Amino acid sequence: MTLPVVLVHGIRLSGRCWVCVTEQIGAERPVTTVDLPGHGRHRGELFTMSAAVDTVRTAVEQAGGRALLVGHSLGGYVGIAAAAELGEQVAGLVLAGSTCVPSKAMAVPFRLAHLFLSTRRDGGERIGNRMFEAALPARVASAVGEGGIATEVIPDIARAFRSFDPLTELGRYGGPVWLLNGSRDHFRIHEHRFAAAATRSRLLVVPRAGHYLPLAEPQLFARLIRDIADSCDTRIDR
Repeated sequence: MTLPVVLVHGIRLSGRCWVCVTEQIGAERPVTTVDLPGHGRHRGELFTMSAAVDTVRTAVEQAGGRALLVGHSLGGYVGIAAAAELGEQVAGLVLAGSTCVPSKAMAVPFRLAHLFLSTRRDGGERIGNRMFEAALPARVASAVGEGGIATEVIPDIARAFRSFDPLTELGRYGGPVWLLNGSRDHFRIHEHRFAAAATRSRLLVVPRAGHYLPLAEPQLFARLIRDIADSCDTRIDR
């Protein structure tokens, strides 16, 4: 049995950002990407954690009812919440750049970015595109721009995180969890607390990689996800 993969993007981005990862994985197994509320095709919608979980639930059900769930940054936190709700429908959970416990201090840079970028006529879209063009492969950066950069959703996400406890939610999910971080990722600060909170966890740290590991090094990331998905296939066969 070939397990499908569901990919959940980071803050302000869309499912388009996974363009190179989906090509690498899609040759071997079904891959689904989502646009979270307030992002991509759903820009203008209110972001709440429950609405985000519903988006992931729909993707898993459309993929056949069971999948490997992979989330980057915001998508990882959404993945935690979704796995806690969906249980065995999530055959495995991969969190990339999502191992920092939310706090008021964590929200400050995002709020400042929102305040600055929202003063721009285009909502900071041009500045955001330039930043991603400098940090990501050209094809990925182009896809990010095509999907839109939803800076306006930041306040909704900050409100959603006030009542979200990722460690407790992670403990509710009994399946296997992979914590996949770049060694230079500032969001890995609490990775050992996340590893301890999960029932079954494995921590993987990629040397010299940063927060945007899945997008900056899509071939490497896709290879890691293929290996993880293969291990989940083995568990299903047993």
